[in-house]
Amino acid sequence: MTTREKYVIVTAAGSGTRMGASMPKQFLNLGEKPVLRHTLEAFFAAIPQIHAVVVLSAQMKEYWRNLCYTQKFYKPQTFVEGGLTRFHSIKNALKQIPDDAVVAVHDGVRPLISPKLIQRLFDLAEQYEGVVPCLSSSDTLRCLAKFEEGWLYDSQSESLPAREQIFGMQTPQIFDARLLKAAYSLPYEDSFTDDASVVQTYLSKNPEEKSRVCYVPGEKFNLKLTTPDDMLLAEAILSLISK
Repeated sequence: MTTREKYVIVTAAGSGTRMGASMPKQFLNLGEKPVLRHTLEAFFAAIPQIHAVVVLSAQMKEYWRNLCYTQKFYKPQTFVEGGLTRFHSIKNALKQIPDDAVVAVHDGVRPLISPKLIQRLFDLAEQYEGVVPCLSSSDTLRCLAKFEEGWLYDSQSESLPAREQIFGMQTPQIFDARLLKAAYSLPYEDSFTDDASVVQTYLSKNPEEKSRVCYVPGEKFNLKLTTPDDMLLAEAILSLISK
């Protein structure tokens, strides 16, 4: 059986305003390396021949190119300019992906993913058209509605979700490239918060499509860096796993 080429689209075009830093969080140092470098190194460690497509804002593309040069990080990367939303950024990046490839989409600010998980997801992608890592919720969940001045109140407009049926989605989400491109041909919707939501919407609109999406356990340490507290936690985790 011929092994398909493997690609990863790494989203790194966000401004990261919630981090409150002077530059986007994907370029901040985690330990001695930028967050984005940690992320890319995990994929090259897992799949040495993987093709990396990095989505960057127009103003940070040259900055990242120069940073890779000064740090002697010479892994091959294709740069793509980000779009208005994550959806449009991925749509731009998919133009670089062959139809017969298998493609992962990963948040550039999830730097602590293990090469072991990446390998496992790509292995499963030989059996399924889509593979998505996720984590079950350990918290009690409740639907709340916004009130004035930041207060919340209990909302009975929806039934309370059962905790055992609620999962948090992670990345990388891996798909047959043909399927992902077809899904991203849909018009944009606000409900498209990750690639799986785009694919599942496409499949619901095309019942003749027999593609299967498999949801599998992710990793606790595969956290998305959003706030300063996340950076502190990531620093602590990195110091532990580096020992």
